[in-house]
Amino acid sequence: MLHYSLRRLMIGTGMLVALSMLIFLLLRLTPGDPIDAYIDPNIPMSPTQLVDLRSQLGLDKPLPVQYLAWLQQAVTGNLGFSIKRQDQPVLGLVLSRIGPTVLLMGSALMIAIVAGIATGVVSAVRRNSAADLSFSVFAVIGISSPPFLSALIGLYVFAVRLKWAPSGGMLTPGTEFSIGDLLWHLIMPAALLSIAQAALIMRYMRASLLEVLNQDYVRTARAKGVKEFWVIAKHALRNALLPVVTLIGSTIGLAIGGAIFIESVFNWPGMGLLLVNAVETRDYPVIMGATLVIGACVIVVNLLTDITYAVIDPRIKVG
Repeated sequence: MLHYSLRRLMIGTGMLVALSMLIFLLLRLTPGDPIDAYIDPNIPMSPTQLVDLRSQLGLDKPLPVQYLAWLQQAVTGNLGFSIKRQDQPVLGLVLSRIGPTVLLMGSALMIAIVAGIATGVVSAVRRNSAADLSFSVFAVIGISSPPFLSALIGLYVFAVRLKWAPSGGMLTPGTEFSIGDLLWHLIMPAALLSIAQAALIMRYMRASLLEVLNQDYVRTARAKGVKEFWVIAKHALRNALLPVVTLIGSTIGLAIGGAIFIESVFNWPGMGLLLVNAVETRDYPVIMGATLVIGACVIVVNLLTDITYAVIDPRIKVG
């Protein structure tokens, strides 16, 4: 297991370096000159001053040299400084936004896992029933609805029309911090973010459990007189969870993409909102730093998913 984990960690590190190269190249291929982001349009600069500024920032060097210089600093934890807030290091900005994003994504993931597994089990056990058809319709709608559409509809219906939840933010301005106030602001964006994941988990759980329920050892357990509840809970559910565990890990990237839209719509002060603001202002160091941290999180989650998969099923051998 240790050898397997170290090998996957090395592969993940290589993927992270490749991701940083891709983002660095894409940012340089965007229209416009990166030097424009450092210039105040209200302050005129002579051509000589522009040349000096470009030299100070290292933008006069070839792209491979620029990337290697950035990578050399990044491995030491120095991701540079924000262009728009030059007194703020990028690492500090990113770390200050990780907590709200982890809270939002963690809550959404818990909702998706509980709702997806529960509805999937019910759909498989009561196949072709009204509950099964209802959950299947929900799954199709959830998978088909893009996060920004769900966020806008949820904001309009539950915050504007029904006024069941606040329209944005993480806490009520001007009030003391309380868990109740935090949960009141959290529940709607977390629930909306969980829709697509819950729908996917439900479909996989249903299909996997239906396949397991047709296995010989399940029929043998029933023939021995084991109650149906224990047949499902003890014999079928554990094996049916294997592909679902893999799916949960693979949907973390989907959740991150959805979190960007959810945080933007609800003004949730997380990584997604930071990244959107950085793209709008062409804050290249923040874009690079936020992307690197997000990529590292996805790689770590995928590694933990693979290890969990092997722990759940001891029959799986990792080499």
